[in-house]
Amino acid sequence: MERNVAMGFEDELKVVDLRSIQGALQTTDIPRPAAPAAEMVGRVREIIDGVRSHGDEALRLFTKELDGVALGALALYREEMEAAYHSITPELSRALTVAHRRIQQVYEAEVPTSSRVSSDGITVIRRNVPVVSAGCYVPGGTARYPSTVLHTATVASVAGVERVVVATPPLPGGGIDEPTLAACFVAGVETVYPIGGAQAIAALAYGTESVGRVDTIVGPGNLYVALAKSQVALDVGVGSSFAGPSEVLVIADSSVDPRYAAIDLAVQAEHGPHGLAWLVTWDEEYLHAVDAALATYVRSASRLDAIRSTLATHGYAALVRDREQAIELANLIAPEHLELLYQDGESDAGLVKNAGVIFVGVDATAAFGDYVAGPSHVLPTYGTARFASGLGLEDFYRRQHTVVIGPNAVEELGWAVEEIARVEGLTAHAESISIRRRP
Repeated sequence: MERNVAMGFEDELKVVDLRSIQGALQTTDIPRPAAPAAEMVGRVREIIDGVRSHGDEALRLFTKELDGVALGALALYREEMEAAYHSITPELSRALTVAHRRIQQVYEAEVPTSSRVSSDGITVIRRNVPVVSAGCYVPGGTARYPSTVLHTATVASVAGVERVVVATPPLPGGGIDEPTLAACFVAGVETVYPIGGAQAIAALAYGTESVGRVDTIVGPGNLYVALAKSQVALDVGVGSSFAGPSEVLVIADSSVDPRYAAIDLAVQAEHGPHGLAWLVTWDEEYLHAVDAALATYVRSASRLDAIRSTLATHGYAALVRDREQAIELANLIAPEHLELLYQDGESDAGLVKNAGVIFVGVDATAAFGDYVAGPSHVLPTYGTARFASGLGLEDFYRRQHTVVIGPNAVEELGWAVEEIARVEGLTAHAESISIRRRP
């Protein structure tokens, strides 16, 4: 897979030289993440089946086994959320409120209207009907993510979902950290379940004695969580296709401080293992400068192990001929986050076909998107940006049509129904029209 790796020096990033490739890039020209192992897929199925069969008991057993936590209460309510909100610093409460407001503004502007089309005796009315309940999965473990609460529950609230709940891994001593609970209070969450991993997805999908079943599940997570969502997708809605480990692809050149590109690679890499971090440039000297800046940063990074784990497996620097080939590579990889850091990057944004979200500008770090830009940071990963979108209102809606058949429809359009039905051999379909013809 790495036949184009040719530099051979000690770097944080593995170098892939694509400049000599003629014609369109192919998937075989670049390294790709391996498919999840069959053992992992099977283990997720075992966890889901265990929760379906044994409910709360299974949740406690899996949480003890996988997280090392003996669960107490399996549900926390508005009182605990409000107490947490009043316990955090004024600066954090203001930051959460600002982020919440900006997310609201983006999605309130996207609320679709109903439509009504009438012709030939038939009126079709379209309404967007929100699901009754939604479960938001918020990752935990080595970090906490109050931002993910806002980027999921706020969207559900704008969509009009009646019951919004959160599931998130518990602290080592049990319970939920105060910033995450405070964010739940800001976003109007009804209930918080201190449960993580595939067992949380199973509980939300099928319900237990303490966890109410929901209509749709949204939110990012590790491979176990993403696989669990894919396995329950026939029984519950799943928003944003395969929102798994974090990914970033940074396109930059010497017009941009190499420290900017380096830190932006680390921004997503610090989420931990199985992610993806690509630098793409047409300037070999600049590539070395970014790699050196990244190495300097990583040595003193507080989340050094998490960054290194990502870079060791999926940290790459691609040398391309020009901006055109850089965009071609981005479309092939279909990253979760795409940064066009170079000057005049906005002119190329329209050429991007496959990306979860695009950030444009020298200062366009994806960190803005993770917190306050507005669009949800729950985005498609693992190449699914080729056909999937980031979390949106449509993930909480069902498009519902009402068809009103007026008195003129049989005469105006009935003949077309009969003609097609007879060709298909469906006699009853045709006769349901002919029997209604007025004498």
